[in-house]
Amino acid sequence: MRNFSWKYFTLTGDVESFMLYKEVNQFGADGSADAVASEDDELIALDAEDI
Repeated sequence: MRNFSWKYFTLTGDVESFMLYKEVNQFGADGSADAVASEDDELIALDAEDI
């Protein structure tokens, strides 16, 4: 997933694919799903405020 998201970012410049790349790297670096889950919860909360 990491390689795909990086390659897609380099080809398209899509910021969301870069954010996915960073998230996957962070998940692999600290080895815990809690850090990724808390970021997802924050993003969901921010999206809900926009509605």
